[in-house]
Amino acid sequence: MSQTQAPAPRATNITWHVQSVDKAGRAALKHQKPCILWFTGLSGAGKSTVANALEGALHSRGYHTYLLDGDNVRHGLNKNLGFSAEDREENIRRIGEVAKLFVDAGIIVLTAFISPYRRDREMVRGIVEEGEFIEVFVSTPLEVCEARDPKGLYKKARAGQIRGFTGIDDPYEPPENPEITLPTDRKSVEESVAQILGELEARGYLKRS
Repeated sequence: MSQTQAPAPRATNITWHVQSVDKAGRAALKHQKPCILWFTGLSGAGKSTVANALEGALHSRGYHTYLLDGDNVRHGLNKNLGFSAEDREENIRRIGEVAKLFVDAGIIVLTAFISPYRRDREMVRGIVEEGEFIEVFVSTPLEVCEARDPKGLYKKARAGQIRGFTGIDDPYEPPENPEITLPTDRKSVEESVAQILGELEARGYLKRS
């Protein structure tokens, strides 16, 4: 357990309350099949950029979406977490549970997180139903991400000002069998969005024409 995260007591004496409106009913109103589009990749790969553009494209077509971005979530829900392996795991666990709630609400939820460890991504896959987790690997090479360095983080990591930075002195474990792979060093944002939309349509997540 990291120093930034105090142990929480286990909940006891709780019972699951069955609701009269279910996930299928909520999704039917929205004419879509809810899912999690989990964008993973190195810092600077283009996860947030593509996810944001994709949400805009889905929204313009009348679909119900929500985007959970790594930095944004750390301003609120996960502001008490650092970047140790333990805190990264808890960060992803919380996001997975939030994303699951959005899926239950019938929403197409997009998440943009480095999420460097396979076990953490697979943990999220395991808490939703089959077909509700779509892993989107933004497979931009390290040298391209470092050349982009939109937030100046690689420069700080190389200078030793940031420790445990993914890709420099902390590992990134790429997906072994992602549903979608986006080489953003060779594809534009528009091409990446078109690829994902095509996959969603082919797999039946988008019901409208």
